[in-house]
Amino acid sequence: MGDPRMNTCPGCQSGKMEIFHEVDAVPGNSCILLASEQEALAYPQGTIQLGFCPSCGFISNVAFEPRLTEYSGRYEETQGYSPTFNAFHQGLAERLIERYGLHGKDIIEIGCGKGEFLQLLCELGDNRGVGFDPGVQVDRIRGPAAARMRFIADFYSKKYADHRADFLVCKMTLEHIHNTGEFIAALRRAIGERVGTPVFFQVPEATRILRDCAFEDIYYEHCSYFSPGSLARLFRANGFEVLNLSTEYDGQYLTLEARATSASASHKPLPQEMDIELLAGLVRNFPQRLAVKRREWAARLRDIAGKDRKAVIWGAASKAVALLATLPEAQFLRYGVDINPHKQGHFLPGTGLPVVGPGFLAEYRPDLVVIMNPIYREEIQQDLGRLGLTPEIVTL
Repeated sequence: MGDPRMNTCPGCQSGKMEIFHEVDAVPGNSCILLASEQEALAYPQGTIQLGFCPSCGFISNVAFEPRLTEYSGRYEETQGYSPTFNAFHQGLAERLIERYGLHGKDIIEIGCGKGEFLQLLCELGDNRGVGFDPGVQVDRIRGPAAARMRFIADFYSKKYADHRADFLVCKMTLEHIHNTGEFIAALRRAIGERVGTPVFFQVPEATRILRDCAFEDIYYEHCSYFSPGSLARLFRANGFEVLNLSTEYDGQYLTLEARATSASASHKPLPQEMDIELLAGLVRNFPQRLAVKRREWAARLRDIAGKDRKAVIWGAASKAVALLATLPEAQFLRYGVDINPHKQGHFLPGTGLPVVGPGFLAEYRPDLVVIMNPIYREEIQQDLGRLGLTPEIVTL
């Protein structure tokens, strides 16, 4: 397997990782903007070897190589063009502002993306914000809070430990960090003696991925996978009291609220944290269950292709790249549709699938639309209706 140190759990630093899932030739990034089919086909690829730590429940790609990933101005991850997602974001921001009294406060967001959520927190609570992300694009930030926000186009690290905040948020970023134990320990050191400082983290929920064999949610950038228990144990081991664990967004997201505590503090685990036995069972039979699901979907796709129907993917992002990398039978899909205008005109890494906007479908008139995330089904049906289209819809 290469470097023997990779056998050690990056979360608890003590358990030994047990490999249970492997995929070869996976694009190193699935949200990157690639200008040509040739560039997309030649994009660097890596291997996924998911390992499970029986000590803490953490799951990690032990074959992960950071050099294969790219986070820059051409990393286009925002979901901010979706009314469904924006409604979720708005509600989440309002809830956090109310719960933690975020009015006139200083907020840090680690992995702020294009800055939409930090902007919401600053606008709705009259707060000040600092966002860290190497792919941030400041020219997209508009609105009354823009003057109270500052962005640093870099990864958050110990060199920024002097930045102070009343509230710290990190959404859909920790799963991109391989050495999670080191990262959370460094974050706690940066908070220092400001015991009680609240933090909010959001990551993909791994128990659902294991239970449903959601291969479309396993891709290279996501080198770390968390269940409620493994996420809580990570924070407890590094000087945080876990206040709340919950799932959001149709069970796809796992959220943690915690606060920095003293080294001697001891707190009773939450009921959701008792999941090691459940995880071990799901991991143990994951390969067999996944093989069944892959055969079923492969047969379904072959049947569609055999009928010579025009079919497209709606949602030209990570899930689509994972589908195409996992199931060669999906190669007959000719276009990826995305409402994000910044993605349109580009090509998906690995397969070179062209990305088009919804308007393209008015002329193409697909017979079938494969929706990569079922939470957007109603929204997509409305978009298709406005185009006068009534194709068959399949959700992964």
